[in-house]
Amino acid sequence: MEEQLLLMNEMDRQFRIGDEVEGEILSIKDEQLQISLVGYKSDGVIPFKELTSEDRINSTLENLKVGDKIYAEVVDVDDNDNHLKLSIKDIDYKKDGQRLKRMAETKSGFKPLKDNLDMWINEKIKEITDKM
Repeated sequence: MEEQLLLMNEMDRQFRIGDEVEGEILSIKDEQLQISLVGYKSDGVIPFKELTSEDRINSTLENLKVGDKIYAEVVDVDDNDNHLKLSIKDIDYKKDGQRLKRMAETKSGFKPLKDNLDMWINEKIKEITDKM
């Protein structure tokens, strides 16, 4: 009996922004994925713009199909019906739902590449010429 009550309470869970959830893709249409959350009464949507960067949406959609189990992050909650807006931009959506670790250099644009390119090229040239 206690287990049933715990299960019912978990099914009625109120989600918060930033929560990570597991769900199953119910449909892919109207510029969004409809997601059924595993073990909960709530459901959610992932707008295409919350899949990935705009230039990679098509390749991401090619790897998703109805029935796939995925992980997502809650980015908005409709308080009236606990309907969730989800995102997979920063989630390893096919594996364990952990946030992807982004390299600090990406926030600096191309500067780290520019600063190190000559050094990397010279190291490779030296490595190749040493083998000769």
